[in-house]
Amino acid sequence: MAFFAVSIFFFVVSKIIKDRVKKTKRQHNIQQGKIEYSDLNKPAKPFFSKKYRITGKPDYVVKQNQYVLPVELKTGNHSKPRASHVLQLAAYCQLIEDNYHNFVPYGVLVYNNQDVFKIPFDPKLRFDLENTLTKMRNYAKAGNLTRSHDDINRCKSCSMRQHCTIKIR
Repeated sequence: MAFFAVSIFFFVVSKIIKDRVKKTKRQHNIQQGKIEYSDLNKPAKPFFSKKYRITGKPDYVVKQNQYVLPVELKTGNHSKPRASHVLQLAAYCQLIEDNYHNFVPYGVLVYNNQDVFKIPFDPKLRFDLENTLTKMRNYAKAGNLTRSHDDINRCKSCSMRQHCTIKIR
């Protein structure tokens, strides 16, 4: 009898957890599939690519059928994805391919938990990512770095803030 009660207890608890996960996925427009990785609830280990010498942490990684897809949540209302967000997502696609050793057909951008954009990780975006990384490294080598904005909030949350000599005060 006690075994039966314990079994029912664990069944109810697992149903509650499963319902919470479904609600969270709906709330954030997360792609269907199993969440393999999340950097939102608690800090997660960053991914690293030896080939491209990049590192990063997507908000989510979802396994859908045979694919593993990065999902990035952004604030702001945009009728189309911002170019910088697309390149960031492309970097996450590359990181997922390098770390999971699996082809990534697309990544997902979600703005304000409403607008969802599937961004194909196609040859053009792969080229744009490599080209941008090369340009960034060349600018850094030449000491030709300039700030590309005048937004103090972007500076406050920048991962390179400690190394930057052109901060907005």
